[in-house]
Amino acid sequence: MQSRRQFLGAMSVPAVSAVAVAYLDPARVARALGAATELSQYLGSPETIAADEDFWFEVSQAFTVDRSIVNLNNGGVSPSPAIVQQAMKRHLDYSHTAPPYTMLRVLEPQREAVRERLAREFGCDPEEIALTRNASEGLQICQFGIDLKPGDEVLTTTQDYPRMLDTFKQRQRREGIVLKQFSIPVPAEDPDEVVSLFARHITPRTKLILMCDMINLTGQILPVQRVVAMARAKGIPVIVDGAHGFAHYAFKLSDLDCDYYATSLHKWLFAPHGTGLLYVRRDKIHDLWPMMAAPEAGDNNIRKYEEIGTHPAANYLAIAEALTFHQGIGPKRKEARMVFLRDYWANRLLTHDRVRLHTSLKPGFACGIATVQIDGVESGELNNWLWNEHHILTTAIKHAQFEGLRVSPSVYTTRPELDRFCDAMEHVIRQGLPA
Repeated sequence: MQSRRQFLGAMSVPAVSAVAVAYLDPARVARALGAATELSQYLGSPETIAADEDFWFEVSQAFTVDRSIVNLNNGGVSPSPAIVQQAMKRHLDYSHTAPPYTMLRVLEPQREAVRERLAREFGCDPEEIALTRNASEGLQICQFGIDLKPGDEVLTTTQDYPRMLDTFKQRQRREGIVLKQFSIPVPAEDPDEVVSLFARHITPRTKLILMCDMINLTGQILPVQRVVAMARAKGIPVIVDGAHGFAHYAFKLSDLDCDYYATSLHKWLFAPHGTGLLYVRRDKIHDLWPMMAAPEAGDNNIRKYEEIGTHPAANYLAIAEALTFHQGIGPKRKEARMVFLRDYWANRLLTHDRVRLHTSLKPGFACGIATVQIDGVESGELNNWLWNEHHILTTAIKHAQFEGLRVSPSVYTTRPELDRFCDAMEHVIRQGLPA
């Protein structure tokens, strides 16, 4: 288990220089600088830029998406900009020239720079960031890695991600822990009520809490900092599911003040598919077991959570381009655009009496994801009809409390594409689905 200094020390200066020169593409650099110059001319508040279609047209040109499809399921997995795809392919091609040297000795140590940049963006120490394959892996490291005894209770809501609920259910079957769930309002627009619900369901046997930063079903943003503070006062750790939060709305770790946070970078950061981030507060690393075995000497090293055997370096190094793209847009501009797009389609559909929105439009309670329902129309059938008839991608949501279509546009989504979605929805409102 190597430290950051040991990783970097294993890489010779001539090797670094040779790789840098080999990767330098003047045409690519010129294009990147030209795009940056184009975007730099746009001035104004995030809210002003959010409505500037010229700015977002420039952003959209970075993607290679199929415009015959209206992809409103970016919350599942997002396309990466061309510059990210090219970086990954470049690193992969170089890896295959002599993998024991190029992948393991040259490229692998460069993960440390990616770790450092992600930590800077998140607002923590690089020694608190592990690079994972997705949010599920990061969360399961925490869910399996915290010691629990038979009878110990873990607390979460009925709206948490099914995979994470299944993780605790497996521990329940195997180890005899107890999973407790409770309902929260849809939408939840009173933070005091949410905190109170968590607090009310804590018992003397509660040893762990799992909560979402942003709920995948509706895009609901929960009051993480307040729940963490309440639980911390009772000695209860909180694992935060940040699958949809990081790089979607603008925040730093200090805004959450949590001990454990996991996210997928292939959603809202637009990083390569199969990349994620796990944050563990430094003083919590020693007692959190890795999911795959690591040497005892690394008990205090965040890298113990990266012990997965042979893996490609290319995916993780290309995170750097995705982060640069995200920072070039600006997190606050990006958040404002996501809210603008959500409100654009939601407010139009809400003019119809049969439309119900299960996501709050009030500031701070959601961002780009929203879930909509047409009364009297089965959401799974509607989801299929939108795809089969119009090549519009959404996600059908079925929950005990509600159902609907989860709609998640992205920075490359255009107003005409949202108009196309609204036109199709209004056709169903007026005429129903074909028999």
